[in-house]
Amino acid sequence: MGKKKNIRHLSLEDLVREVVGMGQPSFRGKQIHEWLWKKSAVSFSEMTNLPKNFIEQLDIHYQIDSVSIGHYQVSKDRTIKNIFNLSDGNQVEGVLIPTTERMTACVSSQVGCSLTCKFCATGYMERKRNLEPGEIVDQVVMMNQQAMELYSLPLTNIVFMGMGEPLLNYANVLSAIHHLTSEEGLNYSYKRITVSTAGISKLIKKLADDKVQFNLAVSLHAANDKKRNEIMPINESNSLDSLKEALSYFATQTKNPITLEYIIFDRFNDEISDAEELYQFSRNFPCKINLIEYNPISLANYQNAKAFKIEAFESYLQKKGMIANIRRSRGKDIDAACGQLALKQTEAK
Repeated sequence: MGKKKNIRHLSLEDLVREVVGMGQPSFRGKQIHEWLWKKSAVSFSEMTNLPKNFIEQLDIHYQIDSVSIGHYQVSKDRTIKNIFNLSDGNQVEGVLIPTTERMTACVSSQVGCSLTCKFCATGYMERKRNLEPGEIVDQVVMMNQQAMELYSLPLTNIVFMGMGEPLLNYANVLSAIHHLTSEEGLNYSYKRITVSTAGISKLIKKLADDKVQFNLAVSLHAANDKKRNEIMPINESNSLDSLKEALSYFATQTKNPITLEYIIFDRFNDEISDAEELYQFSRNFPCKINLIEYNPISLANYQNAKAFKIEAFESYLQKKGMIANIRRSRGKDIDAACGQLALKQTEAK
């Protein structure tokens, strides 16, 4: 017998066609779809409103390639880093971030990453493959269960800021977001979902043309090409001018403001002149700026800027009329903070 097919690759229309071909009424397709995407079933035996002989038929021909938590670690600030096991033996990380106002799941979109950003641990890993829509949705489902079990609160926000570049897995990420937001799926609000990109201009324009409703964040980290080329090789083929044009187009088409993420490195991009360059770049479209503490990794020599430099940077932008805020890192003690995800385990539970 050949390899079983992953049933989550089938659309609702495909499912209806398949079940009819198996001698079942068409409504069974909708039932299966609901079990997969609304009730998050990971086995056919959970589908209790299907006939037993049909469940046995499904089990012969199909499988559900689901994700499981291999290990998790809890930070002293209550942030949780999860290592997810994929059905093919690969692993990715996802982070549950609790604050007083929200419960956020940070999900991965690829196994590894191909962008080689010099300050990011994931950038030193090989990109092995894209995640399937179901593997992305599973991370959300599992971290929601985790939030309920450990903190008695459901997820409020989902951010695509884990391993990988979401726009290089464009179709699967948008499919996952569809299942997360649709009434036939988990019914999260688009406004609670943020996709973060290193800045691929043509794909940002494609998001605009596709009229996406979720929030867009851009990892900028330098507002002149020389510095950005040094830390983010993607900038060599996506210059700041092209990125500025793409972000202006996105804001015009979607009517959504953009979040710019700017890590402040010691003696690299922490001067007022750097803040002025950031202001000149960001004044071209509606946006807010998150100034992010750097979380050092052993593979790179960058350090976090001095506190007084970060505060002066924030103050300069605010005086220029920009919305700028310092974002404190979470989960640093378990390598769960921004830029630290590399499947490293310490005292895994």
